[in-house]
Amino acid sequence: MTNSSYDDAFGTDADETEIEEQKKRAEFAKMLDASFKTSTRKLSVGDKIKGEILVIGKEDIFVSTGTMNDGVIQRKELLDENGAFSYKTGDTVELYVTQVRSSEIRLSAKKTSKNLADDLEDAFDMMLPVDGRVVEICKGGVRVSVMGKVAFCPISQLGLARTETGEEFVGKRLEFRITQYSENGRNIIVSRRKLLEEQRETSTGSFLEEHKAGDVVRGRVARLEKFGAFIELSPGIDGLAHISELSWSRVADPAEAVTVGQEVSVKILKVENQEKGIRISLSIKQAGEQPWDNMPAEIKVGSVVSGKVTKCMKFGAFVELTPGVEGLIPLSEMSYTKRVLRSDEFFKEGEKIEVMVKEIHPETKKVLLSLKDAGSDPWALVQQNFPVGTIITGKVERKEPYGIFIQLVEGITGLLPKSKAMEHSEFPFEKLRVGDKATVQVAEIRREERRISLDVPKDAGSEDWKNYSAPISGSFGTFGGALGEQLKKALDKKKK
Repeated sequence: MTNSSYDDAFGTDADETEIEEQKKRAEFAKMLDASFKTSTRKLSVGDKIKGEILVIGKEDIFVSTGTMNDGVIQRKELLDENGAFSYKTGDTVELYVTQVRSSEIRLSAKKTSKNLADDLEDAFDMMLPVDGRVVEICKGGVRVSVMGKVAFCPISQLGLARTETGEEFVGKRLEFRITQYSENGRNIIVSRRKLLEEQRETSTGSFLEEHKAGDVVRGRVARLEKFGAFIELSPGIDGLAHISELSWSRVADPAEAVTVGQEVSVKILKVENQEKGIRISLSIKQAGEQPWDNMPAEIKVGSVVSGKVTKCMKFGAFVELTPGVEGLIPLSEMSYTKRVLRSDEFFKEGEKIEVMVKEIHPETKKVLLSLKDAGSDPWALVQQNFPVGTIITGKVERKEPYGIFIQLVEGITGLLPKSKAMEHSEFPFEKLRVGDKATVQVAEIRREERRISLDVPKDAGSEDWKNYSAPISGSFGTFGGALGEQLKKALDKKKK
């Protein structure tokens, strides 16, 4: 084989060997250059380094420091929460220099006081939030442990909502903004309120870009006040649901309708820009179905239903038939047997009663109810029980200048006009007082108007009526017995 052929056959291997040698020389030169650079670097207490684990011993771990000297850290400092050591040779770790003595460099996974001070000052300069734990209550606020330092947070800066003592925050980890840093970290003042206000401003802008009045959104009941409930719509964004908007039923206390922490659907009613920020008005009841659009089938004109008295007024009482649907019982619809002057004579708020539905007006959302028609109506058989001409003894209910109202039976009252009574000089019109008994005769019945006109008995052939009280049978009274016989004789005599 010729030399040319030999070179052709082995030239490729020779070239690769040369390339490999060049790489090794370049790498060595790089390492040598790095060694010169690192050899001049000096570490100080508090420096943060990133080094490679070189040796793992039973108690100590040796780590490269980027200088001529390696660092040492106790093995226990690199144990995890479960007490296990999960590192291996070659892993990179971030550590802090805690001691430098000639050729010995001690390392730690925990920051030194110098590191803490530097980081807090940086956080103050760059307005970065820091994590802290509320340790205890002190005069004017609370003490907060922040990165190994003790800071003070004024009571007014603990949150957006007012707090009396701040006791509810003790032991909690929260984020704060450093508002004052002086004396090399010996005087630190923090504020949580400022951080929350900034977060709320950012969050509010984003929320309002996505939502508007009329939208239904989910929220969480944050706190209760006498006038309503504050609903957290998004972190830092609260809206107010007034007590009148918590439920379709009447609510005396917000706690009757919702509880703190409860998830609810709310309708955004209004968004207002005010000096103190954005005010959002909400409604829980309007986020669901409208009660008038889903009226129960049993609530109809003529039906007798059960309801709860919600409000007693001078003119009547309101009764809740179903949440969101109330009806009014006027005073005139409360009793057939008694003149009602005040609704609270009959009911107490919260009482369950039965009423008859008299009228329903969907367009005005009004319902007229009757209590007296929910039971038996004494006027139903008035013409059968008190036909015209019936003579009966009743009780004087009240006197007016124009006549006397006489109760014939419970629930039935008639009027004896003064003009008719004065036609009979022997009738004791002026002498009668409320509660006295008087014998009268039914002159006219107008059932639809629930009116009975009375007269003095006109039996000229008999004087017995003046001293006679008619017997009453059943609940309404009837005409009969001895009086019937005497009246029959008198009528017969009159006809002749």
